[in-house]
Amino acid sequence: MSEQRILIVEDERAVARGLEYGLREAGFTVFWAATGKQAYQLVLSSAPHLVLLDIRLPDMSGFDLCRQLRSEGRRLPILIVTARDEEVDKILGLELGADDYVVKPYSLREVISRIRALLRRAYGELSAAAPDQPLHFGPFTIDVDRLQLTRDGRPIDLTPMEFRLLRHLALHAERPCSRDSLIEAVWGYDSDIGNDRTVDVHIRHLRTKLEDDPATPRWLVTVRGAGYMLTVR
Repeated sequence: MSEQRILIVEDERAVARGLEYGLREAGFTVFWAATGKQAYQLVLSSAPHLVLLDIRLPDMSGFDLCRQLRSEGRRLPILIVTARDEEVDKILGLELGADDYVVKPYSLREVISRIRALLRRAYGELSAAAPDQPLHFGPFTIDVDRLQLTRDGRPIDLTPMEFRLLRHLALHAERPCSRDSLIEAVWGYDSDIGNDRTVDVHIRHLRTKLEDDPATPRWLVTVRGAGYMLTVR
């Protein structure tokens, strides 16, 4: 995909400049917003492919901006950046629809690696590796060409990472997939401490959209000690 556009949402100009320089050197087109309102307007006017979103902003929290974008059905990947290495902040960001997170202090190489992985999964390899036919299970159809999930013909809105995760589980239906294997296949990097939570939160989101009773899932089941599995029978 050419002209990959990244929106940096960061109120500290020195930090933003460092990110801008590094991302431009890596071949990205970069926009910068210092506030949540500026960021929202740039999403509308510049259509970025990914948002690199700091949590602490002067006019609203990054959580609020993430919630607003997702509530409007905007599915572009969101990578949250936070200085707070607390589990609750990571989980809250994922619960609100972020696709991944990185904690300050971070290396520029790590940020670029995460960005490329999210872009590749959201826009690149997904369609290139698409099967010839849609995937079916129960009343659901996964249409990879259109990046769409339907239930009895009615569309279900998924984020790019939710779609990628469900597709991977469908391609390995009736076989348990470990959290580490899901991180590597869906997010595109090796698992490290804390990434189990990333998978768990996205599975929880999918269950709320697929299951009649998410507390007792019929389709996305937990396999104790092994991970998660999509059942199709």
